Amino acid sequence: MPAFTSPSPQAISVSDLNRQARQMLERGFGDCWVEGEISGLARPASGHIYFSLKDAKAQLKCAFFRNRASLSRTPLKDGDRIKVRGRVSIFEPRGDYQLIVDAVQPSGEGELMAAYERLKRKLEAEGMFANARTLPYPPRHLALITSNTGAAIRDVLAVLQARWPMIRVSVFPSVVQGREAPPALIRALALINRQARYESARQDAERPAIDPFDAILITRGGGSLEDLWAFNDEHLVRAIFHSRLPVMAAIGHEVDVTLAEFAADVRAPTPSAAAERLVPDRRDLEATLNQQRRRLHQAWRGRFNAESQRLDHLRARLRHPGERLAQQRQHLAALDRRLQLAMRQRLQRDRQRLDATNRRFTLHDPSRTLRQSRERVDQLHQRLAAAQQRRLHQERQNLQGIARELNAVSPLAVLGRGYSILQDDSGQVVRAASQTQPGQTLTARLGEGRLKLEVKRRLKR
Repeated sequence: MPAFTSPSPQAISVSDLNRQARQMLERGFGDCWVEGEISGLARPASGHIYFSLKDAKAQLKCAFFRNRASLSRTPLKDGDRIKVRGRVSIFEPRGDYQLIVDAVQPSGEGELMAAYERLKRKLEAEGMFANARTLPYPPRHLALITSNTGAAIRDVLAVLQARWPMIRVSVFPSVVQGREAPPALIRALALINRQARYESARQDAERPAIDPFDAILITRGGGSLEDLWAFNDEHLVRAIFHSRLPVMAAIGHEVDVTLAEFAADVRAPTPSAAAERLVPDRRDLEATLNQQRRRLHQAWRGRFNAESQRLDHLRARLRHPGERLAQQRQHLAALDRRLQLAMRQRLQRDRQRLDATNRRFTLHDPSRTLRQSRERVDQLHQRLAAAQQRRLHQERQNLQGIARELNAVSPLAVLGRGYSILQDDSGQVVRAASQTQPGQTLTARLGEGRLKLEVKRRLKR
């Protein structure tokens, strides 16, 4: 029976499909605003900015090209919640669905960073970041907790092998990302501490010597905030804080700081840096040892040559006792001459000092000072008497002027010009005729003396 074959369908290239999909997305959406949390922020040397915008269920790749990014004043960092305006597109070479960003606005703190700060404040208040034990340098037996498939384990082991091959390393593989990571890391810590306790107990019981763990390194490579989030787990932080053995933590890159690193005794910026801090470089030690060997040899040769020279010098100084006595006699005579000269110089200086003291005493003779003071007092007394006379005359003139002014305005002066003051029996001054009654007795005060008057009648003006 003949075989029938269906006609082959016409196919388009991948690049054509991506180009058509890009055109459809750009025409269909146009400009739009999207809100989310920054994750995986990258700033290559080109000046462009790449990041993912995420929420609780999905994430979207974003490209913020240099010509637009240079105009933005909103700082960007992982964990920030922002609003971006852009157009949906596809990066054709890889077929990546992305948002081409034109503008950025802040939209509050990211949820992950907010949770991070809340937990950090809580644990810090409880003292979970107070560990500061010193790690042995170098450790004899290091417990390494990390992923057995990541780059961190290769970097750490390579650095340790190159710098200090005699160190013993036991690897405890663990998940270092996702929900399973915190319990796995906690189990590894617990297992290491149990083994260290058991090995110490065996040694205490005089069992055969065992090489126990004396330090723990927990590490992983870099990643986004979400990738490293397992190391911000509260239970893991507490497990690190309560570890019986000192712990060094090296999580991510230098800019990444997790709560696990705060709880550790020592923090290193990268896995490789952690390995470098744990052990010395044997090559440096070898170079130092060779340098010390050369210095020791040079010091020995120098000491040998110095002692040989000293021996020759002592041989040359070995002379007859009489010659030695003659030299001492000459030296004694020279010292005697120096002593006589010093005594004469000292005596001359003392005489000069005594003369200077006498001159100062003469200048400061108390009788002279007293005489000058008496003359000064007499002068001041005379000036005071003259000043008192002038002041008294001035005050007398002032008093006479004031008396004349008071006399000019005195009621007695008015009375002296022929006026009088009428007062009733109670001493009240009578200012109007209406204040009197016929038959009332009044007192008239004149410039000189008083009169008793009786009112006969009141007259009208």
